[in-house]
Amino acid sequence: MHDKDLALERVTVWLRHSKIHAADCSECEMKEGMLDRIERDVRFDGPLTAEHSSRLLEIANKCPVQHRTLTSEIDIQTRVL
Repeated sequence: MHDKDLALERVTVWLRHSKIHAADCSECEMKEGMLDRIERDVRFDGPLTAEHSSRLLEIANKCPVQHRTLTSEIDIQTRVL
């Protein structure tokens, strides 16, 4: 399978933000105070196999833009539609 051969039609991502106690995060380095948790749900649409979806998630998790965005200062601007 080549990444360019994937029949991906659309990607939808939902994010949920919360604050959790650092002690409740077993995989986190920080163990005291509160930390930000972002839960991410991803849906890939198209005629994809489980292998395709797994590969797409692997690619998404390696995204350097995502890492820089989430570890930098964030300016949130809201629009009412």
